[in-house]
Amino acid sequence: MRKFPSLLTFLLILFSLFFTFYSTKSHRISDLDTPSQEFSTLRALEHVKSISKEPHYLGSNAHKDVKNYIVNELQKLGLEPKIQEGFSVGKTGDCSRPQNILAKIKGSGNGKSLMLMTHYDSSQHSSYGASDAGSGVATILEGIRAYLSTNKVPKNDIIICITDAEELGLNGADLFVEKHPWAKDIGLVLNFEARGSGGDSYMLLETNGKNGNLIKEFANAGLRYPTTNSLAYSIYKMLPNDTDLTVLREQGDIDGYNFAFIDDHFDYHTANDTWQNLDLSTLQHQGSYLMPLLSYFSEIDLTNLKSDRDYIYFNTPIFTLVKYPFSWIFPLLIIGIILFIALLFYGRTTYRINFKEVIKGFGIFLIVMNLAGFLTFGLWELLKLIYPQYKEIQHGFTYNGYLYITVFVLLSVAICFKVYARFCKPENTPNLLIAPLFIWLTISAMAALYLKGASYFIFIPFFGLISLFVLIRQKKPNPYLMVFLGLPAIFILSPFIASFPVALGLKILFVSAVLSVLLFGVLLPVFAFYKRQNLYGNLILVFSFVFLITAHAKSDFTEKRQKPNSLVYILDTDQNKAVWASYDHTLDSWTKNYINPKENIAETYNKNALQSKYGRSFTHANTAPIKNIRQPKFDINKDTIIGDLRFFDLCVSPQRDINRIDVFTMTIFNFNALIVNDETASDFDYNDGNTYNAYTKRWKQHLLTYYVNKNEPLELKMQFHKDSLPSFVLYESSYDLLDNEHFSIPERSNEMMPKPFIINDAVVLKKSFIIQEYVESAVDTLSIETKEANERAN
Repeated sequence: MRKFPSLLTFLLILFSLFFTFYSTKSHRISDLDTPSQEFSTLRALEHVKSISKEPHYLGSNAHKDVKNYIVNELQKLGLEPKIQEGFSVGKTGDCSRPQNILAKIKGSGNGKSLMLMTHYDSSQHSSYGASDAGSGVATILEGIRAYLSTNKVPKNDIIICITDAEELGLNGADLFVEKHPWAKDIGLVLNFEARGSGGDSYMLLETNGKNGNLIKEFANAGLRYPTTNSLAYSIYKMLPNDTDLTVLREQGDIDGYNFAFIDDHFDYHTANDTWQNLDLSTLQHQGSYLMPLLSYFSEIDLTNLKSDRDYIYFNTPIFTLVKYPFSWIFPLLIIGIILFIALLFYGRTTYRINFKEVIKGFGIFLIVMNLAGFLTFGLWELLKLIYPQYKEIQHGFTYNGYLYITVFVLLSVAICFKVYARFCKPENTPNLLIAPLFIWLTISAMAALYLKGASYFIFIPFFGLISLFVLIRQKKPNPYLMVFLGLPAIFILSPFIASFPVALGLKILFVSAVLSVLLFGVLLPVFAFYKRQNLYGNLILVFSFVFLITAHAKSDFTEKRQKPNSLVYILDTDQNKAVWASYDHTLDSWTKNYINPKENIAETYNKNALQSKYGRSFTHANTAPIKNIRQPKFDINKDTIIGDLRFFDLCVSPQRDINRIDVFTMTIFNFNALIVNDETASDFDYNDGNTYNAYTKRWKQHLLTYYVNKNEPLELKMQFHKDSLPSFVLYESSYDLLDNEHFSIPERSNEMMPKPFIINDAVVLKKSFIIQEYVESAVDTLSIETKEANERAN
């Protein structure tokens, strides 16, 4: 009987895990000496450095500089860039006047165009925008430079669209698809994005129809490092993380591919989104997508990308991209179930399967899975109590988040080894394998019914069933064959174990724990033959504690791991009061200069709180000195009744330099129409005011947010029922608290940074406006046209 080489097989499994992650992208960084016809990561990095010198959100001083830089770089390439400027009202009520940068490389044919897309604005108010999306701009600039160096004339027109105001509400994409004539000629879009500062760049499809042709053409393009799967897109569609490409798909029925990376999620939208924190191998990965796809899609017919069938797809090491049609889902599932039942009977007839032992195996596996899941969930909740500072990181992924993933994955594996060491005997392995295979078949069946993008999980039990067949035939199988049959499970599952907590937050660490147990289950044909399972469990448990101690050592805030904090000054002109307010759970030496935790009136200012991405409200607020902040000017340009409708035009003119105006309606009323700066808010249903009423309740009666550039006034033209008497609350905000002449706020220490996703470092003025009952004699600003309309109505 052969001796089972446990240490060698364990090392092989560790190497397989390493190879799964290492093989997803190139680790050779192309330098400045790279031939001109090829993409150079370091040449692209020079663009990132230039773009991310300062925060450059719409309305900031650096916004124009970045726009001019991109225009100049396109001109250097011999292109003729143009600026598309106009007003946009997004579907969530976000309004701005973006300035899109557009250029075209003329093709030899007259078919549909290929568009390269990203955005150049950074997130308000403090992000440098190196990864999001300076990396996208740099990828396109360097990719186009390399492509033009080949002196090729493409068959299809190549459009370059670098949008503005993406961070504000996808306004630039909305403006392009609704107003630019090029939009109707686009056949496909390649959109480059970021939600972190490193890691693999995932391809996520955007299509209104079925993905069959898009996946086939993507596979035909000759990519070396595609990272994608149909489950990731299924999850992406469930999350509120739209991109510019989403707007083109929804409003223009334009298909395309997103390429986005999410690792180091804690840098997203923060002052740490700098070129120094951008992973160069990630930038290289973006370039490895662009160059072959640009060459391929600039030549093929882009009019036939719509499809009548969907594909399951996923990437693996060695095989690169695996794809098959949805029509295979149920046949594969049925085959798997039939094979499972057949092997049960075969094993029973050969006396290798004992149903009492199978039931015992179910009990063991369910105990292990629940123990790992619930222990991970409970310990993470305990860690949040021990380290309250984690609440300040709104991303849900802490600076030491990767360490915690490692801790709980190792803890789960240690639990598996130690529990199975008590109950597992090598000769009983076929009985123990039944439970994980049954659960994987159940997962595959649920996926086939409810989450088809995950249906490729069926390959995990398929290879597990082969292992079961070998175990039934041989009491001592070849250990290397067992490792080989476990590779598909490693290749498919391990990326999700690592990425789920990064993408969705550490609150779902328990999912990684459960997936780790499920992976261990299909590797039982290897691990069950280890003679020292308890020793492996103890060693892995020790490593888990080591990583936990390391996570503790890195749980504090430092100059490299800054504490996000917030401070806002709010002047309530209605009550002639002022407050300091903060979104922080834990006050620090900087905020304590202004926030007194013993005097907290935050609830008063959360009734119509300024909206944030994660719905955060003020946690602290207390009285502040009243400052002489210049108030906005309200001008009524029209107020008249025609029939049952009241027409009301209001102009809000800032009297100081501001960045945004948030408008809340305090009275639910029926709009017939709303026009913002001459742009119709198209999400309103004018035939049913109640549809709009539901819309206004979305953000606690939030009506709109207007992002100001050059202090352009906000003009509202409203039509509503004549008996309605709406009232509004306006918040006028400027991001100049640290520089405002009325204040002397010190700079933060190097261990702090502005908190993202909220209004921060802001001077906010709150003012109410009530539309009074209509009195014709009181309205002296009516135009002649309005007076004549009034007379006709009477």
